[in-house]
Amino acid sequence: MNSIPKLPRFRITSPLLSGIVNAFIWLSVGAVLVSLIVSATNMTEDSLTGATFLIHGIASLFGGFSSGRRSDNKGWYHGALLGLIYTAIVVLVGFLSFDAGLGKDTAVMLAISLPAAAVGGMVGVNTKKG
Repeated sequence: MNSIPKLPRFRITSPLLSGIVNAFIWLSVGAVLVSLIVSATNMTEDSLTGATFLIHGIASLFGGFSSGRRSDNKGWYHGALLGLIYTAIVVLVGFLSFDAGLGKDTAVMLAISLPAAAVGGMVGVNTKKG
């Protein structure tokens, strides 16, 4: 009997790239969930600033975890670097898409994303691989 051939696996080996992809997946999931909540209730988009920062923090945490897990050491470094790059990408997309500049919200997002990703990296580097 012939077994079913396995599909080729696509694996990102770079810790930073893996973390960025993971962070943006979590960002997308959070954005969809908040969009569903806004459409199902009478909440307005203006009242979601705190939820937005929470979503960015969770996305950075899980992205840092993925980045730390792929790296062999210095999880805090890989996580913090991920938080910095994540914030830069989000700010760049906001600037190019919505003409949003740097401001207080950017500083708050950096203050949330950087430590969350660093903690995620520290936890991720200490998990068992395999």
